[in-house]
Amino acid sequence: MARFTGPKAKVGRRYNEPIFGANAAIQRKPYGPGMHGRGKKRKSSEYAVQLSEKQKAKYIYGVLERQFRNLFEKAAAKGGVTGENLLKMLESRLDNTVYRLGLAPTRRGARQLVLHKHITVNGEIVNIASYSLRPGDVVSVATKSQALQVIHDSLAAKGATRFSWLEWDKAAFTGRFITSPLRDEIPEKINEQLIVELYSK
Repeated sequence: MARFTGPKAKVGRRYNEPIFGANAAIQRKPYGPGMHGRGKKRKSSEYAVQLSEKQKAKYIYGVLERQFRNLFEKAAAKGGVTGENLLKMLESRLDNTVYRLGLAPTRRGARQLVLHKHITVNGEIVNIASYSLRPGDVVSVATKSQALQVIHDSLAAKGATRFSWLEWDKAAFTGRFITSPLRDEIPEKINEQLIVELYSK
């Protein structure tokens, strides 16, 4: 599966956010990467600002350009606000939901759990990270995988983090995707309107 393999620390420093999870480089060097990182920032063009926001969303959710474009087109075809539809569709991805449930410390880690067949949806093994969940779908850790230390460590570290659109049964290692989240429930700092403006050009 294609994935971003570039310098993660630089991406985090560029946006001053832990895009790929905890990033000590942001605390150590709280300025942009490169020889001009410390210098006075030039005013970016409107296009550059919009492109940067789209790139940030792609990095956060681990989606490549073609996938992202396809999701945007589906979001635009649905009724309602296109930007909010896009974020809801990104949040409903299986790898993102596994991450939100606390089964992995990062989305990349969640993707690995899915790809290696440690996750079931409605009782069936699903190894497609981009699988889109529907309200009522049950996401569980496969019985043979419930002893994995990486899952226990992640649950112990993120156990207090829960989201209103998800349910989690600790004893059964099972979660439920209740409904798509509202925009103000999604914690990611993304200005989706800039992405809509970019793709609308």
